[in-house]
Amino acid sequence: MFLDGILAIAGQQGLFKLVSKGKNNVIVESMITGKRMPAFATSRISTLDDVAIYTVDEDIPLKVVFTNIFEKFEGEKILQNKPTNNDYKEFMEIALPDFDKDRVYISDIKKVVNWYNTLIDFKVITAESIKEKTEESVEDTKEE
Repeated sequence: MFLDGILAIAGQQGLFKLVSKGKNNVIVESMITGKRMPAFATSRISTLDDVAIYTVDEDIPLKVVFTNIFEKFEGEKILQNKPTNNDYKEFMEIALPDFDKDRVYISDIKKVVNWYNTLIDFKVITAESIKEKTEESVEDTKEE
């Protein structure tokens, strides 16, 4: 899965790769700077694999949202030139039309855009990784 081992840490800018686990912490590497650092249990660490976006009906996993964005924007980076809040709202309408407008804030959309662009820059999201994700989803459906 293309989001395995990718972390967001509250209070830290950017995304991190999980390097190793210790007793009281994990060692992470910044995707932007390449520097390694410990992240302790007191830090609010989220794996992108566990993050979801609120919609009117249910929560949609971030990997599904990223797949939609990749397909609709043909693998290109998005919203790069000082977008306004309306630009972010319009983008989300395209990426996930039924997102919950009351519970998904502009700050959340900005994170999604920044994370997506970072993952595109570092070739975490590619046509191949999207294809693998789709094949895994089909296999999971067959097992049920």
